[in-house]
Amino acid sequence: MVDSTPRGPWLPILPDAPGVDGIGQALDEIAAALAPLPETTETAATGGGEAGPDAGVVRSVAFSDGSAGRALFFHYLDQARPGQGHDEVALAHLEAAIAATAAEMSVPGLYAGFSGVAWVLEHLTGRLLEPPAPGEEDPGQEVAEALAGYLQHTPWLDDYDLISGLVGYGVWAVERAPRPLGEEAAATIARRLGELAERRDGGITWRTPPERMLPSEVEKFPAGNFNLGVAHGVPGVVGLLAEMVAAGLARGQAEELLAGGVAWVVGQALPPGSPSRYPYSVAPGVASLPSRLAWCYGDPGISLALLGAARAAGEPEWEREAIATARAAAARPHADSGVVDGSICHGAAGVAHLYNRLYQATGEPLFLTEARAWIDSLMAQRRPGEGIAGWRSWRPIGDITGPEPELGWVADPGFLTGAAGIGLALLGAVSPVEPAWDRVLLSAVPPRPAR
Repeated sequence: MVDSTPRGPWLPILPDAPGVDGIGQALDEIAAALAPLPETTETAATGGGEAGPDAGVVRSVAFSDGSAGRALFFHYLDQARPGQGHDEVALAHLEAAIAATAAEMSVPGLYAGFSGVAWVLEHLTGRLLEPPAPGEEDPGQEVAEALAGYLQHTPWLDDYDLISGLVGYGVWAVERAPRPLGEEAAATIARRLGELAERRDGGITWRTPPERMLPSEVEKFPAGNFNLGVAHGVPGVVGLLAEMVAAGLARGQAEELLAGGVAWVVGQALPPGSPSRYPYSVAPGVASLPSRLAWCYGDPGISLALLGAARAAGEPEWEREAIATARAAAARPHADSGVVDGSICHGAAGVAHLYNRLYQATGEPLFLTEARAWIDSLMAQRRPGEGIAGWRSWRPIGDITGPEPELGWVADPGFLTGAAGIGLALLGAVSPVEPAWDRVLLSAVPPRPAR
């Protein structure tokens, strides 16, 4: 099922602004760096934790780091710059991702497993690829059958989140819904979320148990917690349920869980004067800490999850809370944001794109100003000759399961924390093509309806 809500045009926010030439050059350099197919499927860290161009290169078959994310970038680059062969590069990367997944990948998660590659395949079907005609082989059918079977497990003992759990499978299911097993999978995911739901604090929420946490988190939350990041927590559930409601999927249960989820999230707001409107997480007996400014954790990501919920359910009060959250985040000084790199996940590209999406969805000038300011910050981070197209990513290197995972600067070609994501955010700022790829971030609130 497809959302048929009328959409307005996507407006480039930097059509004549200073720095567009620099963005064009950056996009050229990203494209040149990402065009070759990956030579290896391992993650290498050749340096220690030092900040330098040789501090490591990320290589992976997963959507977050590998060829599937590059396929997304080259498809949208082709839409912005047709006739230059970028569609052929996109297709080559998509085929490489599918082949690598079949050969090596066994985990199902959206960002690190085969459902992420399947999501890219579904997203590019009807765009880069022709949809299968009746009687033709459906390239997504095998994964759809595997995921449909996996989702039958109950009680659900794995993660519920976007990155590696039920919410991530839901993102795939919504994208798959026009084709066989997508709608059924969405309904099953809603049932699994309903089974895991806890009713407390005047709403519905989802607990992250200690056995699903890193050792560094368990020390602080021995009984688990209620996570408030889009990537790993309850706002991600809200964002997915909003997508389901907008698409007419899992009717009844999705609406009930969405209303309860929004009520719980809004009830966790920090006192006025706090650095952020919402904390990283809440847990009985543990003080809630203000969060960074980012997509993965922070007010910009939460604001779009709430705005998507408001639009899907027709709830003006939810929309007022979403916009108030985004305004509060815009008032936060960039120096106090916690942003240190350019990534989609927790960097300047992610915040810039979220404010671009907020501006397109609401028309509020403050959000346009904030989006442009974060593009400026992103471009100011660029150091030509270093990393990929001048950007390096601050991310975990080596083993992340210890009590204090090591972080370092690496050359990262990926979607979530690297150059492919930066390129997609830049394209969203300078191109009239709507960046529908951000459905995978649960941030794709449509532009204002055309008048």
